[in-house]
Amino acid sequence: MARVDYFHDPSAPKANSLRPAVSAFVQNTKGEILMIRRTDNDKYAIPGGQQEVGETLSEAAVREVEEETGLQTEVADLVGLYSNPNHVIAYDDGEIRQEFSICFRAKLIGGTVRTSSESKEVVWVPTERLGELDIHPSIQLRINHALQQRDKAFFS
Repeated sequence: MARVDYFHDPSAPKANSLRPAVSAFVQNTKGEILMIRRTDNDKYAIPGGQQEVGETLSEAAVREVEEETGLQTEVADLVGLYSNPNHVIAYDDGEIRQEFSICFRAKLIGGTVRTSSESKEVVWVPTERLGELDIHPSIQLRINHALQQRDKAFFS
């Protein structure tokens, strides 16, 4: 399903849904960040997606990382809670979702890198190369907060 992200755009359509989503910030021993290139908008992002009925938020984060990258993780900490009503995502099925996402810091514990129907590329990105990638501002904000090693989780 294709999507268009509107971020602080006065011409954005009005949201008609709000669904819990998660993302996971994962670094390897070199400090590189696990990122995917999304199939729905061609942007680079940290792994993530919608929470499913019957799972906890941290279970959703672990599942999403494995589904999108083939890697197994465990949640280690909370980076932040992101609920910006000025960020809406329009899907081609008519859903227009207001951002509501919980970003976790996760630790790599295993697996083998692979792509999926949601990720056309899985890469470990050195922090100094982040500026070379097409990353949505909302994802860049999560990455920035995670890299800051904040004492408290961000929330909006």
